[in-house]
Formats: sequence, structure tokens, C-alpha cells
Amino acid sequence: MLQIEQLKKTYPGFSLQASLEAEPGRIVGLIGANGAGKSTIFKSILGLIRTDGGTLRIFGKAPQALTGEDRQQIGTVLSETGFSGYLTVGDVKTILKAMYTAFDETMFEQKAREFHLDFKKPVRELSTGLKARLKLLSAMCHRPKLLLLDEPTAGLDVVARDDLYNMVRDFMSEDEDRTVLISSHISADLEKLCDEFYMIDKGRMILHESADTVLSDYAVLKMTQEEYAALDKTYLLRRYAEPFGYSCLTNQRAYYMENAPELTIEKAGLDELITLMIRGETI
Repeated sequence: MLQIEQLKKTYPGFSLQASLEAEPGRIVGLIGANGAGKSTIFKSILGLIRTDGGTLRIFGKAPQALTGEDRQQIGTVLSETGFSGYLTVGDVKTILKAMYTAFDETMFEQKAREFHLDFKKPVRELSTGLKARLKLLSAMCHRPKLLLLDEPTAGLDVVARDDLYNMVRDFMSEDEDRTVLISSHISADLEKLCDEFYMIDKGRMILHESADTVLSDYAVLKMTQEEYAALDKTYLLRRYAEPFGYSCLTNQRAYYMENAPELTIEKAGLDELITLMIRGETI
């Protein structure tokens, strides 16, 4: 569905060189700190910026080879964009109906009522949560095959975020050939949503794992300096100095549970994974 190989983009003080693949039927999470390159990847996929090298394929085609019909199969939410505040929700529906041949008016109206979106209300008068719902609904209402979501829940509370993620789950359950690429700085939310993760730092992919592997195999080991000195470090990925000694990241949780049961061994959530992969020292 989406293949990126050694995609390059250079700005003053920043260089992106990244590879990524999102297959049909998968929700792929792109995680990393702010400024790591997530939005640059989304803009490159959509042709909003000119890249400096590498290859990019959508539906097996280079972006410039996509037909109008192909582009109708892409839905997008970008963190920095939105509808004009002077449009009403009804105006948005009219515009989308004119843009997309497969626009599902019934779905749009039904979901809009569920979200309490007033068709007569200008976008500028909507709350942050309602604006986010409107953006996501607009990206889905033509039933695309590829959904690109860059920080779709930015600024939302936990309930509103959960509502939007439920929309994504429902979207995927309708068609097993659909694909979602989603980024979020609230990484813990993606643990319950994504099938796999790519982690990016300073323009480079530093990790790619399935969600099952992250949840089952990764762990944080906490130990004193003395325990660290005596530990078999074969399967340690990063270490981070703490007041009590070290926190260490491993992708072999079972090994250390068996061979170092005296240590505090905690499952690594995405937040811990990001922190240790980015801030920790390579061992």
C-alpha cells in the first residue's frame, strides 16, 4: 500500500533519511519526539514538499504517477491544517461531496449527529474536540484505502482521543484491505491501536517492531551500579543513568526474568521505549 525507501529531505539543521512500509490491513504507528521528522514524512507522502532523494510508492506507483482516481483513495488529517473558520459544517459537507465521487453523505450526516456537530455552526465556533472529529470524519467519509493521520488527537482530552481512535478501529473493521499510518506524541494511546510501530529520532528510523513484540518482549530493568556491573549485558539495548543506578532497555524480557530474577523488571510501554531509545546510551 505504502512503501518508503531511503527518503531524504534536508533543511538547515535537520536531515531526514527514512524507510517505512505500511501494508494492507495494518495500522502503523509513527512515534518519536516532536521535531523528529514525523510531519516531514507525511508531507513528503502527500507531495506537499519536494524531497531530495529516495523512493516513495503509493498503491505501487510513484506519487507523480497517481491518477485522480488513485488520489480519491487517500484520506488525510494533518496537524497544521484545517477548514476555514468561516465555513459551516454544512458547507464542509457540500465541498466534500463535490470533491469525492465516493462521498458517503449518509455516513457523514450520521456521524455528525453522533458527534453533535451543528450543520449551521461555523467551524471557528467549534470546540477543539469537535474540530478534530470533523477533520477525521472528512478524511474517512469517502471510504479511502489509505488513511494518513498526523497528530489527529493533538490538544484533546482522554475521552475525546478515545472517541477518535474508536472511529479509526471502526474504519478498519469495515474493510481488511485498508491501511492507516498514524502519528501521535501521546504514545501510550497508540499501544491499544496499532499493529506495528516505527520510531524516528532526528530524521532516522531507530526501531521497527510489531505491537505484540513490544508488549511481550521489551522490558525496563532497574538496578544498582553494582548489579549492573555484574549483569550479562548481551541483550541490553540502552542504559540510562538514574539516582539509584541504571534503567536498561532490553528486547529479551524472558531471558532476564530467568537469569536475573533479583532485578526489578517492568514491561516497557511506548513512553519508556521512546525515552530509553532516545535518551539512553548505546551499550
